[in-house]
Amino acid sequence: MRASGTSEAAVPAPTRASAPRGTIDGALRLLDYWATAYRRTWKGSAVSSFVTPLLYVLAMGVLLGGFVEADPETLQGATTYLAFVVPGMVAAQSMTMVFGEVTYPVTGMIKWNRTYYAMTAGPLGVEHVILAHLGFVAFRVALSSAVFLAVVAPVGVHESWWGVLLAFPAQVLLALAFAAPLYAFSAGLKDESAYSLVFRLGMIPLFLFSGAFFPVSNLGQPLSSLAMLTPLWHGVDLTRMLTLGTLEAGPALLHVAYLAVLVVLGWFWAQRRLHRRMVV
Repeated sequence: MRASGTSEAAVPAPTRASAPRGTIDGALRLLDYWATAYRRTWKGSAVSSFVTPLLYVLAMGVLLGGFVEADPETLQGATTYLAFVVPGMVAAQSMTMVFGEVTYPVTGMIKWNRTYYAMTAGPLGVEHVILAHLGFVAFRVALSSAVFLAVVAPVGVHESWWGVLLAFPAQVLLALAFAAPLYAFSAGLKDESAYSLVFRLGMIPLFLFSGAFFPVSNLGQPLSSLAMLTPLWHGVDLTRMLTLGTLEAGPALLHVAYLAVLVVLGWFWAQRRLHRRMVV
C-alpha cells in the first residue's frame, strides 16, 4: 500500500541494446573499450612505439650512415643515407607494431580472457569486433607514425612537405595490409606456439630484407624479385617516394592497389576464421 502524501518515481523498464545499423556503427560501440584499454596501457608501449624507432634512426642513419658514401641514384634519390633509411624505418615500424597487436592479443581475447565472447554476447557480431580491433591498430600506427615523421623533420630528411602528409595515410594502409591477413591467421589458431615462427621467419626477414636499410637490388636475383613481392617493400618504396619527393604515379598506384587488395582479402578471411572459431 502506498503511503499517504508520497509519490512513487517511475522506474523505466530494462531495454535490450538495439542491433547496430551497420558494421561501422557496431564497431563504434566498442570505442569506449579500446579507449579505456589504451588509456591504461599506453605508458608500457611508449618505448617500443616512439623511442626504439628513433634509436634505430640514430644508430643506422646517423652513426652508420656517416660511413656510407653513395650517389643519390643508388639511394633511390636520397642525398644521404639518413634520408634513405628514415622512410624505411617509418614503414618497418608500422609493420612491427601490427605484429605485436594482432598475434598474442587476438589469441588472448579469444582463448585466455575471452573478451571477444563478452563483446558478442549482445547484438554485436564478429565483424564488429574485427573492425574495432583493426581500427585500434590503425590508430596506434597512425599516432606513432605521426610522431616519428614530425620528430625527424628538423633533421632535414624530408624533401617534400606534401609527400610527408601523404606518407601518413600510407602508413595506415600498410598497417592494415598486414593487420587484416595476420588477424585472420591468429583468429584460427588453437594455441600460440606458431607465433614464434611468425616472428622469426616472417617479421624479422621482412624487417631486414624489404628495402628499409638498403636497396633490394643489392640482394641479386632471385631474392630481389622475391623482396618486391612483399607488402613491406611496397610500403617502404611508397613512403620513400613520398618523403623524398620522387613520386611516380604508376608505381605509386601499383603500391596502393597491392596493399588495398591485401586489406580486402584479409578482411573477408578474418571474418570467416573468427566466425568459425567463435560461432560455428
